[in-house]
Amino acid sequence: MAELPAAAVKRLLVKHGNDLRTSGSAVEAAVAATEAFVARMAQIAASSASDDKRKTIMDGDISRARQQLGV
Repeated sequence: MAELPAAAVKRLLVKHGNDLRTSGSAVEAAVAATEAFVARMAQIAASSASDDKRKTIMDGDISRARQQLGV
C-alpha cells in the first residue's frame, strides 16, 4: 500500500500538467515513482550523513542527494 496520499500527487500532476485530467492508473504510477524517488534520495542523504558521522539527515544531505540525482 502506498504511503503518499494519492490526492496530493494528483494535485501536483494536474497543477504541473497543464490542468489536464489524470487517470487513476496514472496517479498510482506517479505515486509509485515518487515513493521510489524519495526512497533513493533518502538512501543517498543517509549515506552522506553517515559519512559525516551524523545520525541526522540535514538539508545539506538532501541538497547533495538532489545534485547526485540530477534534480
